[in-house]
Amino acid sequence: MENLPRKSAKELHDGFLNKEWTAVEIARAHLDQIDKHDPKIQSFLQVFHDKALAKAAKLDEKLAKGEPLGKMAAVPIAIKDNIHIKGEKTTAGSRILENYVAPFSATTIEALDEADALFVGKTNLDEFAMGSSTEHSAYKVTQNPLKEGYTPGGSSGGSAAAVAAHFAPLSLGSDTGGSIRQPASFTGLVGMKPTYGRVSRYGLIAFGSSLDQIGPFSRTVYDNAWLLQTISAPCKKDPTNLRLSEIDYKNQIETDVSKKKIGVPFQFLDGLDPKVRHHFDQAIAHYKDLGYEIKDVDLSILKHSVSVYYVLATAEASANLARYDGITFTKRDQEAKTLEEVYDSSRSLYLGHEVKQRILLGTMVLSQGKIDEYYMQAARVRQMMKQKIDHVLKEVHFIMMPTSPNTAFKIGGIKDPLTMYLQDIYTIFANLTGHPAISVPMGMEEGLPLGLQIVAPYHHELDLYRISRQLELATKHHLTHK
Repeated sequence: MENLPRKSAKELHDGFLNKEWTAVEIARAHLDQIDKHDPKIQSFLQVFHDKALAKAAKLDEKLAKGEPLGKMAAVPIAIKDNIHIKGEKTTAGSRILENYVAPFSATTIEALDEADALFVGKTNLDEFAMGSSTEHSAYKVTQNPLKEGYTPGGSSGGSAAAVAAHFAPLSLGSDTGGSIRQPASFTGLVGMKPTYGRVSRYGLIAFGSSLDQIGPFSRTVYDNAWLLQTISAPCKKDPTNLRLSEIDYKNQIETDVSKKKIGVPFQFLDGLDPKVRHHFDQAIAHYKDLGYEIKDVDLSILKHSVSVYYVLATAEASANLARYDGITFTKRDQEAKTLEEVYDSSRSLYLGHEVKQRILLGTMVLSQGKIDEYYMQAARVRQMMKQKIDHVLKEVHFIMMPTSPNTAFKIGGIKDPLTMYLQDIYTIFANLTGHPAISVPMGMEEGLPLGLQIVAPYHHELDLYRISRQLELATKHHLTHK
Protein backbone atom coordinates (compact mmCIF):
# COMPACT_ATOMS: atom_id res chain seq x y z
CA MET A 1 0.00 0.00 0.00
CA GLU A 2 3.02 2.30 0.13
CA ASN A 3 2.43 3.35 -3.49
CA LEU A 4 -1.12 4.60 -2.84
CA PRO A 5 -0.07 8.23 -2.21
CA ARG A 6 1.40 8.41 -5.71
CA LYS A 7 -1.90 7.52 -7.36
CA SER A 8 -4.40 10.02 -8.72
CA ALA A 9 -7.75 10.68 -7.10
CA LYS A 10 -9.46 8.75 -9.89
CA GLU A 11 -7.18 5.75 -9.45
CA LEU A 12 -7.76 5.70 -5.68
CA HIS A 13 -11.54 5.96 -6.05
CA ASP A 14 -11.75 3.32 -8.77
CA GLY A 15 -9.48 0.97 -6.83
CA PHE A 16 -11.64 1.38 -3.74
CA LEU A 17 -14.83 0.59 -5.66
CA ASN A 18 -13.13 -2.43 -7.28
CA LYS A 19 -11.94 -3.59 -3.83
CA GLU A 20 -8.26 -3.44 -4.79
CA TRP A 21 -7.69 -1.53 -1.55
CA THR A 22 -9.86 -0.33 1.31
CA ALA A 23 -10.68 3.23 2.28
CA VAL A 24 -8.82 2.66 5.55
CA GLU A 25 -5.72 1.61 3.61
CA ILE A 26 -5.99 4.73 1.47
CA ALA A 27 -6.41 6.99 4.49
CA ARG A 28 -3.63 5.35 6.49
CA ALA A 29 -1.19 5.46 3.56
CA HIS A 30 -1.67 9.21 3.14
CA LEU A 31 -1.60 9.92 6.87
CA ASP A 32 1.63 7.92 7.19
CA GLN A 33 3.09 9.98 4.34
CA ILE A 34 2.14 13.15 6.21
CA ASP A 35 3.58 11.91 9.50
CA LYS A 36 6.83 10.91 7.82
CA HIS A 37 7.49 13.91 5.59
CA ASP A 38 5.45 16.90 6.72
CA PRO A 39 7.70 17.76 9.66
CA LYS A 40 10.13 18.88 6.95
CA ILE A 41 7.63 20.31 4.44
CA GLN A 42 5.37 22.03 7.04
CA SER A 43 2.27 22.07 4.84
CA PHE A 44 -0.32 21.22 7.52
CA LEU A 45 -1.53 23.20 10.52
CA GLN A 46 -3.81 20.33 11.62
CA VAL A 47 -3.96 16.67 10.62
CA PHE A 48 -7.23 14.76 11.10
CA HIS A 49 -5.94 11.27 11.86
CA ASP A 50 -8.91 10.01 13.84
CA LYS A 51 -11.57 11.71 11.73
CA ALA A 52 -10.15 10.46 8.42
CA LEU A 53 -9.73 6.86 9.63
CA ALA A 54 -13.20 6.79 11.21
CA LYS A 55 -14.88 7.97 8.02
CA ALA A 56 -12.79 5.56 5.95
CA ALA A 57 -13.97 2.66 8.14
CA LYS A 58 -17.58 3.71 7.57
CA LEU A 59 -17.01 3.81 3.81
CA ASP A 60 -15.58 0.29 3.90
CA GLU A 61 -18.72 -0.85 5.75
CA LYS A 62 -20.99 0.86 3.22
CA LEU A 63 -19.14 -0.75 0.32
CA ALA A 64 -19.33 -4.18 1.96
CA LYS A 65 -23.10 -3.80 2.50
CA GLY A 66 -23.69 -2.48 -1.02
CA GLU A 67 -24.97 0.84 0.26
CA PRO A 68 -24.81 3.99 -1.92
CA LEU A 69 -21.50 5.84 -1.87
CA GLY A 70 -20.65 9.44 -2.68
CA LYS A 71 -19.06 10.31 -6.01
CA MET A 72 -15.64 11.01 -4.44
CA ALA A 73 -15.69 8.15 -1.94
CA ALA A 74 -12.32 7.40 -0.31
CA VAL A 75 -10.47 10.28 -2.00
CA PRO A 76 -8.20 12.17 0.46
CA ILE A 77 -8.33 15.96 0.30
CA ALA A 78 -6.53 18.73 2.16
CA ILE A 79 -8.30 22.00 3.00
CA LYS A 80 -6.80 25.49 3.23
CA ASP A 81 -7.18 26.78 6.77
CA ASN A 82 -9.41 29.71 5.85
CA ILE A 83 -12.30 27.38 4.92
CA HIS A 84 -14.59 26.25 7.73
CA ILE A 85 -15.04 22.63 8.78
CA LYS A 86 -17.59 22.40 11.57
CA GLY A 87 -16.01 21.52 14.90
CA GLU A 88 -12.45 22.14 13.71
CA LYS A 89 -10.20 25.14 14.19
CA THR A 90 -10.03 27.73 11.41
CA THR A 91 -7.07 30.01 12.06
CA ALA A 92 -6.55 31.63 8.64
CA GLY A 93 -2.87 31.43 9.54
CA SER A 94 -3.32 34.12 12.21
CA ARG A 95 -2.72 34.24 15.96
CA ILE A 96 -5.89 36.26 16.40
CA LEU A 97 -7.93 33.17 15.41
CA GLU A 98 -5.67 30.67 17.16
CA ASN A 99 -8.49 29.21 19.27
CA TYR A 100 -11.44 29.75 16.92
CA VAL A 101 -13.52 26.61 16.27
CA ALA A 102 -15.85 26.80 13.28
CA PRO A 103 -19.56 26.46 14.25
CA PHE A 104 -20.56 25.48 10.69
CA SER A 105 -19.05 24.04 7.52
CA ALA A 106 -18.48 25.90 4.27
CA THR A 107 -20.76 24.96 1.38
CA THR A 108 -17.78 23.43 -0.42
CA ILE A 109 -17.03 21.26 2.62
CA GLU A 110 -20.65 20.09 2.86
CA ALA A 111 -20.52 19.12 -0.83
CA LEU A 112 -17.31 17.15 -0.33
CA ASP A 113 -18.62 15.50 2.83
CA GLU A 114 -21.72 14.40 0.96
CA ALA A 115 -19.44 13.08 -1.79
CA ASP A 116 -17.66 10.94 0.88
CA ALA A 117 -14.24 12.54 0.44
CA LEU A 118 -11.73 12.03 3.26
CA PHE A 119 -10.51 15.24 4.92
CA VAL A 120 -6.91 14.68 6.00
CA GLY A 121 -6.22 18.12 7.47
CA LYS A 122 -6.07 21.91 7.25
CA THR A 123 -3.15 23.49 5.40
CA ASN A 124 -0.86 26.42 6.06
CA LEU A 125 -1.31 29.80 4.38
CA ASP A 126 -0.17 33.39 4.44
CA GLU A 127 -2.10 35.10 7.23
CA PHE A 128 -5.63 35.87 6.05
CA ALA A 129 -4.44 34.84 2.56
CA MET A 130 -2.27 37.95 2.27
CA GLY A 131 0.97 36.96 0.59
CA SER A 132 2.68 35.16 -2.29
CA SER A 133 5.08 32.84 -0.48
CA THR A 134 3.45 31.39 2.69
CA GLU A 135 6.17 33.21 4.64
CA HIS A 136 3.53 35.38 6.32
CA SER A 137 1.83 32.57 8.24
CA ALA A 138 1.87 33.15 12.00
CA TYR A 139 2.68 29.47 12.58
CA LYS A 140 5.25 28.08 10.15
CA VAL A 141 6.96 28.52 6.79
CA THR A 142 6.07 25.88 4.21
CA GLN A 143 8.79 24.41 1.97
CA ASN A 144 8.46 23.60 -1.72
CA PRO A 145 8.54 19.76 -1.85
CA LEU A 146 10.43 19.88 -5.14
CA LYS A 147 13.39 21.89 -3.85
CA GLU A 148 14.39 22.49 -0.25
CA GLY A 149 14.73 26.12 0.76
CA TYR A 150 12.33 27.36 -1.91
CA THR A 151 8.81 28.67 -1.45
CA PRO A 152 5.75 26.76 -2.73
CA GLY A 153 4.12 30.14 -3.45
CA GLY A 154 1.18 31.67 -1.69
CA SER A 155 -1.14 32.32 -0.20
CA SER A 156 -2.32 28.72 -0.73
CA GLY A 157 1.21 27.36 -0.39
CA GLY A 158 0.27 24.70 2.16
CA SER A 159 -2.45 23.27 -0.09
CA ALA A 160 -0.10 23.21 -3.08
CA ALA A 161 2.72 21.62 -1.10
CA ALA A 162 0.39 18.95 0.31
CA VAL A 163 -0.56 17.76 -3.18
CA ALA A 164 2.96 18.08 -4.61
CA ALA A 165 4.34 16.03 -1.68
CA HIS A 166 1.72 13.30 -2.19
CA PHE A 167 0.01 13.94 1.14
CA ALA A 168 -3.31 14.07 -0.76
CA PRO A 169 -4.19 13.88 -4.45
CA LEU A 170 -6.42 16.95 -4.12
CA SER A 171 -6.67 20.12 -2.07
CA LEU A 172 -8.71 23.29 -1.86
CA GLY A 173 -7.22 26.76 -1.93
CA SER A 174 -8.56 30.27 -2.30
CA ASP A 175 -7.53 32.72 -5.01
CA THR A 176 -7.76 36.50 -4.47
CA GLY A 177 -5.01 37.64 -6.82
CA GLY A 178 -3.38 34.43 -7.98
CA SER A 179 -3.17 32.46 -4.74
CA ILE A 180 -4.09 29.15 -6.40
CA ARG A 181 -2.47 29.61 -9.80
CA GLN A 182 0.92 30.92 -8.63
CA PRO A 183 1.49 28.08 -6.08
CA ALA A 184 0.32 25.60 -8.72
CA SER A 185 2.96 27.01 -11.07
CA PHE A 186 5.69 26.82 -8.41
CA THR A 187 4.90 23.19 -7.49
CA GLY A 188 4.04 21.73 -10.90
CA LEU A 189 0.31 21.30 -10.29
CA VAL A 190 -2.95 22.10 -12.04
CA GLY A 191 -4.68 25.01 -10.29
CA MET A 192 -8.04 26.51 -11.23
CA LYS A 193 -9.61 29.83 -10.31
CA PRO A 194 -13.23 29.47 -11.42
CA THR A 195 -15.52 32.18 -12.73
CA TYR A 196 -16.37 34.52 -9.85
CA GLY A 197 -19.56 33.19 -8.27
CA ARG A 198 -19.39 29.64 -9.62
CA VAL A 199 -18.15 28.24 -6.29
CA SER A 200 -19.83 29.41 -3.08
CA ARG A 201 -17.76 31.59 -0.75
CA TYR A 202 -20.00 30.76 2.22
CA GLY A 203 -17.66 29.54 4.96
CA LEU A 204 -14.56 31.10 3.42
CA ILE A 205 -12.91 33.73 5.65
CA ALA A 206 -13.05 36.86 3.53
CA PHE A 207 -10.02 38.85 2.41
CA GLY A 208 -11.36 40.69 -0.65
CA SER A 209 -15.01 39.79 -1.12
CA SER A 210 -15.25 40.85 -4.75
CA LEU A 211 -12.06 38.94 -5.61
CA ASP A 212 -11.95 35.73 -3.52
CA GLN A 213 -12.76 32.36 -5.08
CA ILE A 214 -12.30 28.83 -3.77
CA GLY A 215 -10.71 26.48 -6.26
CA PRO A 216 -8.96 23.10 -6.69
CA PHE A 217 -5.35 21.88 -6.78
CA SER A 218 -4.47 18.53 -8.33
CA ARG A 219 -1.71 16.64 -10.10
CA THR A 220 -3.88 15.90 -13.16
CA VAL A 221 -6.40 17.86 -15.21
CA TYR A 222 -9.02 15.12 -14.79
CA ASP A 223 -8.82 15.22 -10.99
CA ASN A 224 -9.05 18.99 -11.02
CA ALA A 225 -12.18 18.93 -13.16
CA TRP A 226 -13.71 16.30 -10.89
CA LEU A 227 -13.11 18.38 -7.78
CA LEU A 228 -14.47 21.58 -9.34
CA GLN A 229 -17.56 19.69 -10.47
CA THR A 230 -18.11 18.48 -6.91
CA ILE A 231 -17.66 21.81 -5.11
CA SER A 232 -19.74 23.88 -7.56
CA ALA A 233 -22.89 23.28 -5.56
CA PRO A 234 -25.56 26.02 -5.71
CA CYS A 235 -25.72 27.96 -2.44
CA LYS A 236 -28.51 30.23 -1.22
CA LYS A 237 -26.38 31.41 1.70
CA ASP A 238 -23.91 33.23 -0.55
CA PRO A 239 -25.50 36.19 -2.38
CA THR A 240 -22.64 36.24 -4.92
CA ASN A 241 -23.13 32.56 -5.82
CA LEU A 242 -24.48 32.16 -9.36
CA ARG A 243 -26.28 28.88 -8.48
CA LEU A 244 -25.42 27.31 -11.83
CA SER A 245 -26.44 23.81 -12.86
CA GLU A 246 -23.78 21.11 -12.63
CA ILE A 247 -21.51 20.59 -15.64
CA ASP A 248 -19.90 17.20 -16.21
CA TYR A 249 -16.36 18.51 -16.66
CA LYS A 250 -14.46 15.30 -15.98
CA ASN A 251 -16.17 13.19 -18.63
CA GLN A 252 -15.93 15.81 -21.38
CA ILE A 253 -12.33 16.99 -21.14
CA GLU A 254 -11.07 14.57 -23.79
CA THR A 255 -13.31 16.10 -26.47
CA ASP A 256 -11.68 18.59 -28.81
CA VAL A 257 -11.86 22.35 -28.38
CA SER A 258 -14.10 23.71 -31.12
CA LYS A 259 -12.81 27.28 -31.05
CA LYS A 260 -9.07 27.53 -31.57
CA LYS A 261 -7.94 31.13 -31.47
CA ILE A 262 -5.49 32.11 -28.73
CA GLY A 263 -4.64 35.70 -27.82
CA VAL A 264 -1.16 36.42 -26.48
CA PRO A 265 -0.29 39.92 -25.14
CA PHE A 266 3.30 39.85 -26.41
CA GLN A 267 3.92 43.51 -25.55
CA PHE A 268 2.83 42.89 -21.95
CA LEU A 269 5.40 40.08 -21.79
CA ASP A 270 8.35 42.29 -22.74
CA GLY A 271 11.14 41.84 -20.23
CA LEU A 272 10.08 38.30 -19.34
CA ASP A 273 12.93 36.11 -18.09
CA PRO A 274 14.43 34.40 -21.20
CA LYS A 275 14.21 30.94 -19.57
CA VAL A 276 10.51 31.41 -18.84
CA ARG A 277 9.98 32.84 -22.32
CA HIS A 278 11.62 29.76 -23.87
CA HIS A 279 9.14 27.39 -22.22
CA PHE A 280 6.25 29.71 -23.01
CA ASP A 281 7.26 29.79 -26.69
CA GLN A 282 7.41 25.98 -26.67
CA ALA A 283 3.84 25.85 -25.31
CA ILE A 284 2.69 28.26 -28.01
CA ALA A 285 4.42 26.14 -30.67
CA HIS A 286 2.65 23.07 -29.29
CA TYR A 287 -0.74 24.69 -29.69
CA LYS A 288 0.16 25.86 -33.20
CA ASP A 289 0.93 22.23 -34.08
CA LEU A 290 -2.55 21.31 -32.80
CA GLY A 291 -4.14 23.78 -35.20
CA TYR A 292 -4.61 26.78 -32.94
CA GLU A 293 -4.25 30.28 -34.36
CA ILE A 294 -2.08 32.60 -32.27
CA LYS A 295 -3.00 36.29 -32.34
CA ASP A 296 -1.14 39.19 -30.75
CA VAL A 297 -3.59 41.13 -28.58
CA ASP A 298 -3.23 44.50 -26.89
CA LEU A 299 -3.62 44.19 -23.14
CA SER A 300 -1.40 47.12 -22.17
CA ILE A 301 -4.06 48.18 -19.67
CA LEU A 302 -2.94 45.26 -17.51
CA LYS A 303 0.18 47.19 -16.51
CA HIS A 304 -2.16 48.95 -14.04
CA SER A 305 -3.52 45.72 -12.55
CA VAL A 306 -1.18 45.53 -9.55
CA SER A 307 -1.90 49.15 -8.59
CA VAL A 308 -5.65 48.69 -8.98
CA TYR A 309 -5.60 45.43 -7.05
CA TYR A 310 -3.70 46.79 -4.05
CA VAL A 311 -6.11 49.69 -3.72
CA LEU A 312 -9.29 47.63 -4.02
CA ALA A 313 -8.11 44.50 -2.19
CA THR A 314 -6.72 46.41 0.78
CA ALA A 315 -9.88 48.50 1.01
CA GLU A 316 -11.99 45.35 1.18
CA ALA A 317 -9.54 43.76 3.62
CA SER A 318 -9.76 46.81 5.87
CA ALA A 319 -13.54 46.40 6.06
CA ASN A 320 -13.53 42.59 6.35
CA LEU A 321 -10.89 42.45 9.08
CA ALA A 322 -12.56 45.09 11.26
CA ARG A 323 -14.46 42.24 12.96
CA TYR A 324 -11.25 40.88 14.50
CA ASP A 325 -11.35 43.25 17.45
CA GLY A 326 -10.70 41.13 20.54
CA ILE A 327 -14.37 41.28 21.54
CA THR A 328 -16.19 38.43 19.85
CA PHE A 329 -14.51 35.28 18.52
CA THR A 330 -10.88 36.39 18.50
CA LYS A 331 -8.02 36.39 20.99
CA ARG A 332 -7.97 39.30 23.42
CA ASP A 333 -5.14 41.07 25.23
CA GLN A 334 -5.86 40.04 28.83
CA GLU A 335 -4.03 43.08 30.20
CA ALA A 336 -6.22 45.61 28.37
CA LYS A 337 -8.32 47.66 30.80
CA THR A 338 -10.53 49.79 28.56
CA LEU A 339 -12.54 49.07 25.44
CA GLU A 340 -10.14 51.11 23.33
CA GLU A 341 -7.19 49.19 24.75
CA VAL A 342 -8.91 45.89 23.90
CA TYR A 343 -9.27 46.98 20.28
CA ASP A 344 -5.79 48.44 19.91
CA SER A 345 -3.78 45.92 21.93
CA SER A 346 -5.52 42.80 20.63
CA ARG A 347 -5.02 43.79 17.01
CA SER A 348 -1.45 44.95 17.66
CA LEU A 349 -0.47 41.73 19.42
CA TYR A 350 -2.20 39.12 17.30
CA LEU A 351 -2.21 40.46 13.72
CA GLY A 352 0.97 40.09 11.66
CA HIS A 353 2.97 42.82 9.96
CA GLU A 354 1.70 42.16 6.42
CA VAL A 355 -1.93 42.15 7.56
CA LYS A 356 -1.48 45.40 9.51
CA GLN A 357 0.20 46.98 6.51
CA ARG A 358 -2.70 46.13 4.23
CA ILE A 359 -5.32 47.23 6.76
CA LEU A 360 -3.57 50.60 7.08
CA LEU A 361 -3.37 51.03 3.32
CA GLY A 362 -7.02 50.03 2.89
CA THR A 363 -8.16 52.39 5.63
CA MET A 364 -6.21 55.22 4.00
CA VAL A 365 -7.71 54.73 0.52
CA LEU A 366 -11.22 54.71 2.03
CA SER A 367 -10.66 57.79 4.15
CA GLN A 368 -12.34 61.14 3.57
CA GLY A 369 -10.48 63.06 0.91
CA LYS A 370 -8.78 59.93 -0.45
CA ILE A 371 -11.69 57.71 -1.49
CA ASP A 372 -12.29 59.59 -4.75
CA GLU A 373 -8.60 59.96 -5.50
CA TYR A 374 -7.73 56.29 -4.96
CA TYR A 375 -10.63 53.89 -4.43
CA MET A 376 -13.10 55.28 -6.97
CA GLN A 377 -10.36 55.76 -9.55
CA ALA A 378 -9.23 52.16 -9.09
CA ALA A 379 -12.83 50.97 -9.40
CA ARG A 380 -13.16 52.83 -12.71
CA VAL A 381 -9.95 51.32 -14.10
CA ARG A 382 -11.15 47.90 -12.98
CA GLN A 383 -14.30 48.35 -15.03
CA MET A 384 -12.23 49.43 -18.04
CA MET A 385 -10.10 46.30 -17.59
CA LYS A 386 -13.18 44.10 -17.56
CA GLN A 387 -14.50 45.72 -20.73
CA LYS A 388 -11.13 45.27 -22.44
CA ILE A 389 -10.85 41.58 -21.52
CA ASP A 390 -14.44 40.96 -22.64
CA HIS A 391 -13.67 42.69 -25.95
CA VAL A 392 -10.50 40.64 -26.51
CA LEU A 393 -12.32 37.40 -25.67
CA LYS A 394 -14.80 38.13 -28.45
CA GLU A 395 -11.91 38.24 -30.94
CA VAL A 396 -10.09 35.20 -29.52
CA HIS A 397 -11.26 32.25 -27.46
CA PHE A 398 -8.44 32.14 -24.92
CA ILE A 399 -5.82 34.48 -23.47
CA MET A 400 -2.49 32.85 -22.70
CA MET A 401 0.60 33.94 -20.77
CA PRO A 402 2.97 32.51 -18.15
CA THR A 403 1.41 32.10 -14.71
CA SER A 404 4.39 33.69 -13.00
CA PRO A 405 7.36 35.74 -14.27
CA ASN A 406 9.76 33.24 -12.66
CA THR A 407 10.11 29.84 -11.04
CA ALA A 408 9.81 29.44 -7.27
CA PHE A 409 12.20 31.74 -5.41
CA LYS A 410 14.18 31.04 -2.28
CA ILE A 411 12.45 31.45 1.06
CA GLY A 412 13.49 34.87 2.31
CA GLY A 413 14.85 35.68 -1.13
CA ILE A 414 12.54 38.65 -1.80
CA LYS A 415 12.87 41.46 0.74
CA ASP A 416 11.21 44.30 -1.15
CA PRO A 417 7.38 44.32 -0.77
CA LEU A 418 6.84 45.76 -4.27
CA THR A 419 8.91 42.99 -5.85
CA MET A 420 6.82 40.46 -3.93
CA TYR A 421 3.58 42.09 -5.10
CA LEU A 422 4.80 41.86 -8.70
CA GLN A 423 4.86 38.06 -8.39
CA ASP A 424 1.16 38.26 -9.25
CA ILE A 425 1.54 40.58 -12.24
CA TYR A 426 0.07 38.00 -14.66
CA THR A 427 -2.63 36.53 -12.42
CA ILE A 428 -4.30 39.52 -10.76
CA PHE A 429 -6.40 40.68 -13.71
CA ALA A 430 -8.53 37.50 -13.76
CA ASN A 431 -9.62 38.26 -10.18
CA LEU A 432 -10.33 41.89 -11.01
CA THR A 433 -12.49 40.90 -13.98
CA GLY A 434 -13.93 37.65 -12.59
CA HIS A 435 -12.88 35.46 -15.55
CA PRO A 436 -11.94 31.80 -15.06
CA ALA A 437 -8.23 31.02 -15.28
CA ILE A 438 -6.14 27.89 -14.97
CA SER A 439 -2.46 27.17 -14.45
CA VAL A 440 -1.09 23.99 -15.98
CA PRO A 441 2.55 22.84 -15.96
CA MET A 442 4.49 23.75 -19.09
CA GLY A 443 7.99 22.54 -18.22
CA MET A 444 10.86 22.51 -15.75
CA GLU A 445 13.83 24.83 -15.29
CA GLU A 446 16.68 23.88 -12.96
CA GLY A 447 14.51 21.41 -11.09
CA LEU A 448 11.60 23.81 -10.61
CA PRO A 449 8.31 23.84 -12.54
CA LEU A 450 6.82 26.59 -14.67
CA GLY A 451 3.12 27.16 -15.21
CA LEU A 452 1.12 28.30 -18.23
CA GLN A 453 -1.93 30.42 -17.46
CA ILE A 454 -4.95 30.23 -19.73
CA VAL A 455 -7.97 32.55 -19.36
CA ALA A 456 -11.36 32.02 -20.98
CA PRO A 457 -14.73 33.80 -21.17
CA TYR A 458 -17.09 33.53 -18.20
CA HIS A 459 -18.35 30.00 -17.46
CA HIS A 460 -15.96 28.34 -19.94
CA GLU A 461 -14.11 26.20 -17.38
CA LEU A 462 -14.78 23.12 -19.50
CA ASP A 463 -12.86 24.64 -22.42
CA LEU A 464 -10.01 25.50 -20.05
CA TYR A 465 -9.85 21.87 -18.96
CA ARG A 466 -9.95 20.66 -22.57
CA ILE A 467 -7.11 22.90 -23.75
CA SER A 468 -5.09 22.19 -20.60
CA ARG A 469 -5.47 18.45 -21.10
CA GLN A 470 -3.84 18.82 -24.51
CA LEU A 471 -0.76 20.43 -22.95
CA GLU A 472 -0.72 17.87 -20.13
CA LEU A 473 -0.48 15.05 -22.66
CA ALA A 474 2.44 16.78 -24.39
CA THR A 475 4.44 17.65 -21.26
CA LYS A 476 3.66 14.86 -18.80
CA HIS A 477 7.21 13.50 -19.09
CA HIS A 478 8.34 16.72 -17.38
CA LEU A 479 6.09 16.26 -14.35
CA THR A 480 8.02 15.05 -11.32
CA HIS A 481 4.79 14.04 -9.57
CA LYS A 482 4.03 11.11 -11.85
